[in-house]
Amino acid sequence: MNHLPHLIQDLGLVLIVAGLTTLLFKWLKQPVVLGYLLAGLLVGPQVALLPTISDIGNIRIWADIGVIFLLFTLGLEFSFKKLLNIGGPASVTGLIEISAMLGVGFILGRLMGWPVMDSIFLGGILSIASTTIIIRAFDELGVKGKKFANLVFGVLIIEDLVAVVLMVLLTTISVSREFAGMEMLLSILKLAFFLTLWFIAGIFFIPSFLSRVQKHLNDETLLILAIGLCLLMVILASLAGFSPALGAFIMGSILAETIQAERIEHIITPVKDLFGAVFFVSVGMLINPAILVEYAGPILLITVVFIFFKVLHVTIGAVISGQPLKTSVYAGMSMAQIGEFSFIIATLGVTLKVTSNYLYPIAVAVSALTTFATPYMIKASGPLYNRIEAILPDKWKKTLVRYSTGAQTINSGGDWEVVFRSFIITSVFVLVLSTGIIILFMEVVHDMIMANIDSLLWASIISVVLCLMAISPFLWVLVMRKLQPHAFANLWANKRYHGPLLFLRLIRVALAIIIITVMFIIFLPLQYALLSAAVLIGLVIFFARKIHAFYLRLETRFFFNFNHREILEARINRKELAPWDAHIAQYVLPVGSPRAGKTLEELAIRENLGVNIAMIKRGDYYTVLAPSRVERIYPGDRMFVIGTDEQLDAFEKYIQPDTEQQKLVEQHDVVLKKIIVKDNSSLLGKTIRESSVRERTNGLVVGIERGGRRMLNPESYTLFELNDKVWIVGDAELIEQLQ
Repeated sequence: MNHLPHLIQDLGLVLIVAGLTTLLFKWLKQPVVLGYLLAGLLVGPQVALLPTISDIGNIRIWADIGVIFLLFTLGLEFSFKKLLNIGGPASVTGLIEISAMLGVGFILGRLMGWPVMDSIFLGGILSIASTTIIIRAFDELGVKGKKFANLVFGVLIIEDLVAVVLMVLLTTISVSREFAGMEMLLSILKLAFFLTLWFIAGIFFIPSFLSRVQKHLNDETLLILAIGLCLLMVILASLAGFSPALGAFIMGSILAETIQAERIEHIITPVKDLFGAVFFVSVGMLINPAILVEYAGPILLITVVFIFFKVLHVTIGAVISGQPLKTSVYAGMSMAQIGEFSFIIATLGVTLKVTSNYLYPIAVAVSALTTFATPYMIKASGPLYNRIEAILPDKWKKTLVRYSTGAQTINSGGDWEVVFRSFIITSVFVLVLSTGIIILFMEVVHDMIMANIDSLLWASIISVVLCLMAISPFLWVLVMRKLQPHAFANLWANKRYHGPLLFLRLIRVALAIIIITVMFIIFLPLQYALLSAAVLIGLVIFFARKIHAFYLRLETRFFFNFNHREILEARINRKELAPWDAHIAQYVLPVGSPRAGKTLEELAIRENLGVNIAMIKRGDYYTVLAPSRVERIYPGDRMFVIGTDEQLDAFEKYIQPDTEQQKLVEQHDVVLKKIIVKDNSSLLGKTIRESSVRERTNGLVVGIERGGRRMLNPESYTLFELNDKVWIVGDAELIEQLQ
């Protein structure tokens, strides 16, 4: 009889139990991650109810792979471009609440008598909200389009980045077992160097490579290639002394800037779900029910303190950043949970063997409680805001409104401040990057070359040439790149700024010369170093134009790769059709538009306005290519319209609702939603016209499912019957009330 390896037995047990528990939690309308945790508890060594995992070590390896894919997909959703575009409010809010929660966690741990390392890790665990849980809750509650949701998404991006930094810092603290300020600073600089280097190299090479082989990339090939790139960066991060998860996150963020990002995210999801499930099950396997009972008091205390201070600090941070009080309260109430990154931080403590055995299960228990509470917290945002507004003095409310308005209308500094800030940022960026590259070549590359070449002089010459090639683009940025051209031109028009501007240029050139000289001195004897530096400077001056042209090609290629997705989207959304000025633009039919519910023939858009509707997208379920004249348009429909600028402007005005309806559009979300006609429904036995669905939801019935048969665009005399599934396009809140 063949012997079945323990790995296959254990994996089968994990997946079947996880599948059953997630079905249970789906039925209970709770996050499936809680089902995974329960599955881990059931198959772990602490519970004898079911067969137990025979080789936990193998499951740990699968769980490590799960962490890698979780961080890889988070990187795909992260995107450095999003970080650049989130703006000040999310940055200020995120940094304030993360700093505050780090302190709250540490102080709370010390007040409970915990060791210093446990308290430090508790602060890290409590400082990061769960992106997965928040997005899922927003989807279920239909609030993703709200203003506060955009703020929350920006703060989550900041938290993801800070979580990566925290993992590095916590590793450094754990190894040294003390707050070594210089060591932590070096770790941060090392992280900044590798993040920048990997990102620049990745953006320069990977999108170009994917574009060249695009015609050969079916889903299978792209999946293998994406996983290969992910694991390559995992290896590089590990060799650099960072966690493998960091490498996965970086590669995900690099691929997020490519035109294949959505496709990669789609095909990698099943792999991530599989290994992610094993990871969360492994988290549950570490839960000891006896410890949960023993520490029930601390668990409840941490949960209550966490929810209170998380809501408080996110709200305060948002108010300080200039957001209205309502947006701030809603954002605070949405972020009171911990999740996947907190698990990873807790796992880090266990892996490094620096935290007590009770911290991990306590963190999991707090995560479970806060996850259960998340939807109810979001729903309670409105009543809490109304309560706060009722008790706040009018003077305070007016002050907050003035502060919010003023903060959002603050203009940027003058031209000199803009140019000088650009000078500081560019100089620090090039100095850090150049220093890191020189140290990398000195500590790693030079030794590798020495292992293959006996001559020290030739090894040094090869090292210095390769190092110079690596840092030369950044030195050229320092010397030649214009600092904020528009602001610089404004200043240059004023003669009294000629001196300061020339002085800034002189400093940049001097910094570049110093970097080059130091690099030569490190690798070569002093006399050769000084001679080489002088010769190089002379060659640069002589071939300046050719070097500058080469640099511009490199810069153009980098920024083309970086913005390739946006370029393609712009071409799709505004595609030139012919010598005349016609192109495609997208418009969403607003709630209350007098054109809603009418056929294209009735509207006679082509005859009256000269435009053509090429495609209609209705929610995620229904797309009409080249719609016929009998096709109706409904609120929320996304229409792809062809016409000139003037024709499209006229079309946009044509579909707008009146003033009162426009206010309704701004206040409420338009959704495509299904309701079921039950025996107590007010719709039962009435026609569509008699039920007043249009007036009660500010929308229209676009489909009915009855006994497996579908009726699209049903007539107004259609009767609603028991168990009909009715699809309505309209106001989300009003449809919910109708249900």
